[in-house]
Amino acid sequence: MLDQLFNQVSVNPQLIIVVPALMILGYALKKTPNVEDWMIIWIILFCGIIASVFTLGFSVNGVANGVIAAGAAITTHQMVKQSLESLNTSSKKQNQSKKHRKEEQK
Repeated sequence: MLDQLFNQVSVNPQLIIVVPALMILGYALKKTPNVEDWMIIWIILFCGIIASVFTLGFSVNGVANGVIAAGAAITTHQMVKQSLESLNTSSKKQNQSKKHRKEEQK
């Protein structure tokens, strides 16, 4: 039974448009003061499903593509965010280490 359900799902190329749109929506929501962080994921998921159902029709495939698009947008955002934070942290540690070495040389 579950196999039949999964066989109905195929990833649509239109996700190439939906994913960046959801990422922009997430960025805009993050800058909105009245929207809490935990709500952003659910809004992106809902909008992803609506956009996908609008383009592919109300079906298992339409809903699944919306969930996939939302997941891709959220995952991509987190990869970029955590990578940048890691780079900033490592560069700060390097600067502190250089500063410490200069102080020891004095």
